[in-house]
Amino acid sequence: MSCTRKDFIGIGALAALAGCAGLRGTKTGKFAMNASTLRGYNLALLDQMKAVALSGFKGYEPWMKDIRAAKADGTIGDVCRIARDSGVSFINGIAFGQWVNPDPKKRAAGLEETKQDMALLAEIGCPCIAASMFGMQKPGSPNLPLEAIAERYVTVLDLGKKMGVRPLLEYWGHSVNLFRLEDALEVVRLTGRDDAAILADVYHTYRGGGSFDAYRKLSAKLLPVLHVNDYPSYPYREQLKDPDRVWPGDGNAPWRKILSDLDAVGADPWLSIELFNPAYWRTYPGKTLAEGYAKLRAVM
Repeated sequence: MSCTRKDFIGIGALAALAGCAGLRGTKTGKFAMNASTLRGYNLALLDQMKAVALSGFKGYEPWMKDIRAAKADGTIGDVCRIARDSGVSFINGIAFGQWVNPDPKKRAAGLEETKQDMALLAEIGCPCIAASMFGMQKPGSPNLPLEAIAERYVTVLDLGKKMGVRPLLEYWGHSVNLFRLEDALEVVRLTGRDDAAILADVYHTYRGGGSFDAYRKLSAKLLPVLHVNDYPSYPYREQLKDPDRVWPGDGNAPWRKILSDLDAVGADPWLSIELFNPAYWRTYPGKTLAEGYAKLRAVM
């Protein structure tokens, strides 16, 4: 699917209605979009950037598969030009290298994939990469000690230092391994590294059964990016799946507490909307982006 002129006109009109200027530079006012929120439109990265450039968002989290495709089809230069001309920053790349897998061969392959991903992110000027439990998240996966995760995360940190891209430790609420923010914080402590950081997520904090009090243990250094989303009353917590996520402010997340706690510890992360809700893909990209911006602005 490609963006049409109608899409871009819709983006501009709806962005104006949403009041898309005026919050940049305020505390916790760095608004970003994750490519997952546009996933159902099946847009190439070039078309994603054309839409985001007109949306009011100033940060973007691309998925590695889309960056690889843009590199392969020769549009990566155009993607970077649009980002540069519109003032949109690539803030974090969504990657799935199996760097934490206990199988040495799979882990080596995962580290090589992560290295290649970091090279691409460095090429487009993206400073961070998601370091998740991919491959070890499904039921039946072996339970990994936090010490083992920390040891393997150090290896990724060393790689990131060499490649110039910072890996952000990501926890998933549905995962067998590292499903709570509290555990991610412990892994960071175990590394003893100043460059360790966390990719926190409002939905996953709730889904994993952790406490939002843990946000008080974050800081500006520990939290460059926060995935913002919300969760409904039903299904119950243990039954929630990614498509159940809703716009920030449309669910039960304690936003006043979250934002005040981040402010208390001096954290000023990019607030990046990450949703997988198919109900939001029934219109067109411009409307989805404008609605997301308006929802995030209302929460702020």
